[in-house]
Amino acid sequence: MTREEKSQVIEVLTSQLTEGNIIYLADISGLNALDTSNLRRACFKANVKLAVVKNTLLEKAMAKSDKDFGELPEVLKGNTSLMFSETGNAPARVIKEFRKKSDKPVLKGAYIEEAIYVGDDQLDTLVNIKSKEELIGDIIGLLQSPAKNVISALQSGGSKLSGILKTLSEK
Repeated sequence: MTREEKSQVIEVLTSQLTEGNIIYLADISGLNALDTSNLRRACFKANVKLAVVKNTLLEKAMAKSDKDFGELPEVLKGNTSLMFSETGNAPARVIKEFRKKSDKPVLKGAYIEEAIYVGDDQLDTLVNIKSKEELIGDIIGLLQSPAKNVISALQSGGSKLSGILKTLSEK
């Protein structure tokens, strides 16, 4: 790879890192061609972009980017694959689902909306992260709950009150 090609790759990686708010680093070494193809299909279905990159080029792109990746450049050893997504937990779910059949991919680290997660032990935490849409749904449900309770109480109270009045009028 020539110097010009490397600088182009760094520029592309820098723009992807700057634009993306959800970035996962994983190790997929040791997967055979069939498993790698299946992983790529699973990523495509989950709307996750998967790319294998050179560590030195990724490290330079991280340094060039305006984001603070904290400890992530330190985990760039061995084979590294980048996973980009719009949903915070989508790559983690793909990894967890894929690991039911294989011991790979191994999560090296993740950058999610300025939060940094390092190590494979963070996978369960990342799977449980809720997406923006799920959080909005939870908030709407919480906001509707008190109103439903008030309406329910008024409706049941009305029937109780009419029952009491009916009983009193019969006496």
